Amino acid sequence: MKKLTVILIIVVCTASLMLASTQTDQFADAGSAKKIHFTQTITSSQDPGQGHENHQLAFILSPNEGTLYDGSMTFTSSESVQVVVLHELDSQESKGQPIWTVDGNTVYGLSLIDLQKKSDSFEFTGAALALHSATSKEFTVTVSVDGWIRGQPTEVIMKKIELQKDPEWSLSRANVPATIPMHKGFYEGNEVLYIITDSSDKDYAKSLSEKQHWNVEIAPAIANISEKSLQKLFIFKNGISGNGIYGFQNEVFSNTPQNLEYSALRSVTEVSWKIGQKPTIFESMDDIIAAEKGGRIEFNETGIVLNTPQIIWPDGQMMIRSDKEFTNEMSYGAGQITDINMDEMTVTFVAHRGWGPNGKTIYYIVTDATPSGPAESMGVVSSPSLSNLIANSSAVDLFQFKNGIKGTGPLGFQPVIAGTSSGDANYSPIWKIYLVEWNDVKSSKILETKSDIDSFRADDLLSVSIARPTNSVHLVNCPLIDPFQ
Repeated sequence: MKKLTVILIIVVCTASLMLASTQTDQFADAGSAKKIHFTQTITSSQDPGQGHENHQLAFILSPNEGTLYDGSMTFTSSESVQVVVLHELDSQESKGQPIWTVDGNTVYGLSLIDLQKKSDSFEFTGAALALHSATSKEFTVTVSVDGWIRGQPTEVIMKKIELQKDPEWSLSRANVPATIPMHKGFYEGNEVLYIITDSSDKDYAKSLSEKQHWNVEIAPAIANISEKSLQKLFIFKNGISGNGIYGFQNEVFSNTPQNLEYSALRSVTEVSWKIGQKPTIFESMDDIIAAEKGGRIEFNETGIVLNTPQIIWPDGQMMIRSDKEFTNEMSYGAGQITDINMDEMTVTFVAHRGWGPNGKTIYYIVTDATPSGPAESMGVVSSPSLSNLIANSSAVDLFQFKNGIKGTGPLGFQPVIAGTSSGDANYSPIWKIYLVEWNDVKSSKILETKSDIDSFRADDLLSVSIARPTNSVHLVNCPLIDPFQ
């Protein structure tokens, strides 16, 4: 086990209060109250507080039992920060309020003032003062403090807290940008912007890849999805010229994420105008069906299935992350998109790194999921219709680790292992989520293949169970992509 020694420097009545060469300390005895005044530049480090491991913290005035600070602070920071004021608490008083603790024994009440500014002034009273960032990016801050220390300590105390940390392991380039071309379509007279990531048909995948200059994966398994679990996509083979897949009008969708039956998986219906008919622009499925019944157009039910996640639709769009900097420690929450470029007609996803069944590196994006709870936590579209695929061969296994060695996986541990890779006969973008749990965390190791999981499971060192958040089946639309094309 790796040990992280967190040194909390306790400031008291001495000229060595601060160690930076730029500071000037001035203390004036007034009984138990000591005057403090200094200016210092500080670089943040990993927040040692439990539950804050992926955050950054810069202590301005460190906590020490029996010490109270009050005064004013002015700061200028390289990043937007929050002000943290800690308050001494009895452990019995900590229930029902935010707390900060390193070891679970000494507990402080936590006041978090979310200024989200790079510079400001702030008056404080508390047992400690710090600046905090909810991201893992290091920041540098220059602070000026004018105030008082109240309490009995009469010497500088170096308090060392030995914090037992779970072993950590970082996969390089765990999160990278994937910029994908968008297409325009229609739904009930309104514009839809969408992407094409997978095709059940090899020739269709090749044609689409050449047209959009971005690779569409061949996903043979999604051809096994029954028609009742799919939605419609109407593609025009002739008529009025435009930016559609065949060079004619834009595609028409049967629904959007506003509808409960929404699915990104769509059966392709090709539409052709009959000879002698005057083409017009169709913007809704109802108009298309009426024209087919009237004999103006004809359908070709291709049997081809495409994965076409919608990015923008009438009255909605996929969530855009506020944290747009790509790091290994990017969270899976708060959205999977960093940018929608309407001028270039592209969308940039976070591509997450994992392993295929044989240890081959894979990158995948997340577009929609079921049930709604996990979908919302990842910041993607809720797609209840995915639950219809739980027993279908189009849903392949994805193994997430719920404990063990900390890392860049969705749950904060090692990266995922997928049951298939692109190019495999059973590849599908639809993942059925399984949870891998070590029976004894001390025996955990980094696993890279499906056979690794099977071997350790056979030795009764770990267990594997199907994920059932809110007692519901958990499926995710996670297309494999090449983010470097």
